[in-house]
Amino acid sequence: MSEELLIENKARMKKVSSILVSQPKPSDEKSPYFVLAEKYKLKIDFRPFIQIDPVDIKEFRKQKIDILSHTAVIFTSRNAVDHFFRLAAESKVEIPSDMKYFCISEQTANYLQKYIVIRKRKIFTGLRTASELLDILKKHDKEKFIFPCSNIRKDDIPAYLRENGIQFSEAIIYKTVASDLSDLADVNYDIIAFFSPSGINSLMVNFPDFKQNNTRIATFGPTTAQAVIDANLILDIQAPLPNAPSMTGALELYIKAANKA
Repeated sequence: MSEELLIENKARMKKVSSILVSQPKPSDEKSPYFVLAEKYKLKIDFRPFIQIDPVDIKEFRKQKIDILSHTAVIFTSRNAVDHFFRLAAESKVEIPSDMKYFCISEQTANYLQKYIVIRKRKIFTGLRTASELLDILKKHDKEKFIFPCSNIRKDDIPAYLRENGIQFSEAIIYKTVASDLSDLADVNYDIIAFFSPSGINSLMVNFPDFKQNNTRIATFGPTTAQAVIDANLILDIQAPLPNAPSMTGALELYIKAANKA
């Protein structure tokens, strides 16, 4: 956490006893969240604020996208991988062995082995961010790409492809929608942690009269932080930071300061 953030929100720095993480509960018993909870005697609950709804085959066909007319696929998430191959199967389309795959991270690339034999395919991988993936796409501007994505997505990849005259089709294959959080109406947490603008949108959709009061908001990534500001809420904890590259790292910095105050 930056010193500026600490000073700006010093009046809001009250003891932290409970945290709501707007993601599914980790399956790994050694998750940093569980370590954090035990170390500082915290109650940490997990609840996804968004859910993924599949686009059905009829809706996909209305987009009039011929998968086999493309030579490469751009994947930015595991959800995109799952729903792309689901729709291909439902369309009775067999993905050719010479199809190329451009993945935003090694984790996404490795996930492909759920559907294909990856050692026999041409797979190009970024390190973690879209900008790194764009550097790879630059070298393959003769491909005709299909970009499977959600109805809510960043514009960086499509904008780059358009600006550089690269052929591509955007296929909306799943939808990111707000979860029903009505059971949380009377539940209060000291901190709520968000990881995407969609999570902030879900908060406001579920609770249009939400009053932040003493609830501190933590965010991961600049677009999520901006979504908090755009919703006229107070941003208390921001990650990643040079000295706290993870959400749990940023939370721990804040808790150390707040619980000592």
